[in-house]
Amino acid sequence: MVASSVADRVYAALRDRILDGDIPVNSRLHQEQLSDELGVSRTPLREALGRLAADGLVELLPQRGARVADITRADMATSYGARLVIEPAAAALAAERKPADEIEKMRRAIAAHRDPTADVRAVYAANRDFHLAVVRASGNPFLLRFCEQLWVSRLGLRVYEEQREPPEFIAADADWHERIADAIEAGDARRAERDMREHIDVAMQLLLDQLAPDAAA
Repeated sequence: MVASSVADRVYAALRDRILDGDIPVNSRLHQEQLSDELGVSRTPLREALGRLAADGLVELLPQRGARVADITRADMATSYGARLVIEPAAAALAAERKPADEIEKMRRAIAAHRDPTADVRAVYAANRDFHLAVVRASGNPFLLRFCEQLWVSRLGLRVYEEQREPPEFIAADADWHERIADAIEAGDARRAERDMREHIDVAMQLLLDQLAPDAAA
């Protein structure tokens, strides 16, 4: 029971670090180093790595330990497909509720998104903060839980880096966010849903266009 509890703790710690992007994709996971860092023996560590491999987060390498699994093009594309199902509906629900505190968070995220000094991680964080504020404003904790999974840094930041957005696209993203926030604040559920759907669809097409040359290579 104790060994299982230790393995659970190691699993949770490594999973959080991988999902948050603290351990980048393709990084080698050295068991000796992790054992020392986490203060555990190799046995619960190996159990935790096996569970992470079953989750698709870690790749076990024969005779060479383990590494953080890469994110595929399919992962990136299907994340947008899931967002197209969830986020427009959430925006409509948010417009029906119009919670002032979440609308204020949307406005702050938009301002951070427009910051010309922000690096890619900061821009991604602002983008994520806006979209999760919209979903949180829906008042539906299940939708929020699903979207938090789609916006984990491991996947979302990789998508953002892959898009390699120039300043004009970042500005266009912020403009979309402004329109969506305006619709929610005005209580216009139909417009909020439509604008969110169009915004995500445009971003998805940008991603697919970026991935197409690599896919054809």
